[in-house]
Amino acid sequence: MSKLSLITGLGVGYVLGARAGRERYEQIKAGAQKVARDPRVQSAADRAAEQARAQTEAAVATAKEKVQDAAQGVGGFTQQATP
Repeated sequence: MSKLSLITGLGVGYVLGARAGRERYEQIKAGAQKVARDPRVQSAADRAAEQARAQTEAAVATAKEKVQDAAQGVGGFTQQATP
């Protein structure tokens, strides 16, 4: 009978814990959504996204220049087939 009591206790504990966990998850989710809707947070996210776009564009431009410089530097290079 003690095994049955233990299994029952574990089952009840799991169900109650799962419910409590779900309720806490919903609270955290609601809080995160509230923060995400805050105009200050949205403004900061927009600024961060714009900075990321600008840095990406600058990195792409630099990479293109480096590739062009490298291509000009090896302009006389011809690849030979190896036997």
